[in-house]
Amino acid sequence: MVRIALFLSVLATSGCQQAARPDLLTSGTWIDLSYEYSADTIYWPTAKPFELIVESAQRTPAGYYYAANNFSTSEHGGTHLDAPVHFAEGKWTTEAIPVERLVGPAVVVDVREAAAKNTDYLIAVDVLEAWERLNGKIPAGSIVLFRTGWGQRWGDRQRYLGTSKTGPEGAAELHFPGIHPDTARWLVSHGGIDAVGIDTASIDYGPSKTFETHQTLFAGSIPAFENVAQLDRLPVTGSFVVALPMKIRGGSGGPLRIVAIVASDRP
Repeated sequence: MVRIALFLSVLATSGCQQAARPDLLTSGTWIDLSYEYSADTIYWPTAKPFELIVESAQRTPAGYYYAANNFSTSEHGGTHLDAPVHFAEGKWTTEAIPVERLVGPAVVVDVREAAAKNTDYLIAVDVLEAWERLNGKIPAGSIVLFRTGWGQRWGDRQRYLGTSKTGPEGAAELHFPGIHPDTARWLVSHGGIDAVGIDTASIDYGPSKTFETHQTLFAGSIPAFENVAQLDRLPVTGSFVVALPMKIRGGSGGPLRIVAIVASDRP
């Protein structure tokens, strides 16, 4: 309830009067920010891809239909969570992240124009400083989502990752935008940022070899969401995100179903 109250307060101050109504949870529009899992889902070149094994999909001798499957997958593929322990020893594992850090009001930082000009674009601190000059200070408890425009490339491995190769050879040829390590430090020092998300395969840009943005954010106990879908459907402010991963004990991440609610256009 505290998070919902904060959400309504943020919406009210952002001028979104319709969204500030107490019945937003029933009148708003839910948007799925997740990609589905299948054999075609894009994974990191060295990660085990998703596999679905059908155990039953038939009518039984008793006359009823019964479907059941087994699946196997890497933690880090498709729309997924990176838990802080992924790059910060001793920090939260997947199941240990407090739920309140995975839900909250979202702000969207749109860098499509710059990313379109540079495949290896790094989101710099001045982008967030400019965002705050225009929209006000990012509120405590926010989830910061970076929109690079890479979501339009989803489904085309070559265009999305910069390579169609797998294994170490593919990992060496990655090209896509990410968050500059200085920006990660800014987010940690800002205080009150609950999580970050991006519409690319990693919060670090493709050519990164040291994953400093991962190291910095996770040392600061800020989890991340990668391969986030449909960020074009979210307003700059005024949406509320629920990002619930598979609760894997000791996990470094996991498959993520992330959704957002926004004010409906209908009266």
